[in-house]
Amino acid sequence: MASDYEYDKTDLAILTHLQQNAAMPYTEIAKLVHVSAGTVHVRMKKMEELGIVKGSELKIDYSKIGYDVTAFLGVYLQKSSFYDQALKDLKNIPEVVNVHYTTGTYSMFVKIMCKDTNHLREVLHDKLQKVNGIERTETIISLEESIDRNISLKGLK
Repeated sequence: MASDYEYDKTDLAILTHLQQNAAMPYTEIAKLVHVSAGTVHVRMKKMEELGIVKGSELKIDYSKIGYDVTAFLGVYLQKSSFYDQALKDLKNIPEVVNVHYTTGTYSMFVKIMCKDTNHLREVLHDKLQKVNGIERTETIISLEESIDRNISLKGLK
């Protein structure tokens, strides 16, 4: 697949509908976008091959299954050269759901999900503080997630 592929308004319309409902059948999208289902399939395949689309995901309300604490950790590494090893170790901690390599105050910014504050303490003490290269962390507990969305594709291109 050519890396110089240029998406168009049809691609954006397909992606917009899938952002709203990733389970929407291609036949239904095709009707809304006024193309054939085959066109939707081919375009999605192209966008997947190019890495524009990275699959689909199931959104879960973790509080409904007992994970009531979301925390963000500002991670200070001893040296930036520890990043790759720290990332490898963080991938092995199930409660870690998101990691960003950052500029500014922290070397890394990490999102974790825990059942309660006791579980959070255990994850911090027994898992995160033992990651090679982490000097220290600062924990920020989320009281509420008010916005969780994709960037709107309407009006692009």
